[in-house]
Amino acid sequence: MRILVTYAVREVFTEVKFPGLMGNEEVQVGYLRTGVGKAKSAFYLAEAVRSAQPDLVINAGTAGTLRHRVGDIVVCRRFLDRDMQRLAAYGVEHEIDAAPLLKERGYCTHWLGEGTCNTGDTFLTELSDVAGDVVDMEAFAQALVCRAKEIPFIAVKYVTDIIGQNSVKHWEDKLADARRALGEFFEKTGGVV
Repeated sequence: MRILVTYAVREVFTEVKFPGLMGNEEVQVGYLRTGVGKAKSAFYLAEAVRSAQPDLVINAGTAGTLRHRVGDIVVCRRFLDRDMQRLAAYGVEHEIDAAPLLKERGYCTHWLGEGTCNTGDTFLTELSDVAGDVVDMEAFAQALVCRAKEIPFIAVKYVTDIIGQNSVKHWEDKLADARRALGEFFEKTGGVV
């Protein structure tokens, strides 16, 4: 089994440790730093998928929120594009549910912390009516690439900041905490199946 772990910035990189064998299958974990934003993220992931041909893509990263606390881990299987959401009346796609393919392949079904990730190309710093549990700048684009390639996708987000409460500063201050907590999350999951 080949797993590709994506992350946006070097400061949150964490080595994902899963059992060496799943049944008779060896687990190979690769890593991809996508950079910040939807366009970069989609481009670099599409290139990596073509060469690595992963069986599963896991996005490990940070997020802001209005609904959770700093330090929470939110596991996202549903994704919204807040930039395209405004064009929904014109038939523009702005929502992806990755849960059915994960369930079909039997991946990450025991991971707790269900949530919806709202992705956009801006760092939200002011209170606004935002759909979803957490906000980021990459996950929807990665979910879109994975769906097009029929690869299961899941995002695990560490909440670094509350939107409207000095978000950028809090995000920067919490990157080391995010790296540590994400590492602990993956160690405790016991694998993807």
